[in-house]
Amino acid sequence: MKKIVRFTASWCGPCKMLAKTLEEVESKLPIEVVDIDTHPEVAAEFGIRGVPTLVIVEDNIPSKRLVGNKTKQEIEAFIND
Repeated sequence: MKKIVRFTASWCGPCKMLAKTLEEVESKLPIEVVDIDTHPEVAAEFGIRGVPTLVIVEDNIPSKRLVGNKTKQEIEAFIND
């Protein structure tokens, strides 16, 4: 199964902006949200060094990542590429 994993933190301003932008993005992929402070082991497993980070995972294998706050168009291109 293909999905998007969004790595975030409650103290992260750009993460909050990205969350709002993601609400406008049309995608059929489910989005799983991982707070790096609550689940540091998952962040470490994915090699997350900064938030926000989006990772596309297919069959439990990370295939692409996008780091930082991005525009709707950048996110859609990332998802649909």
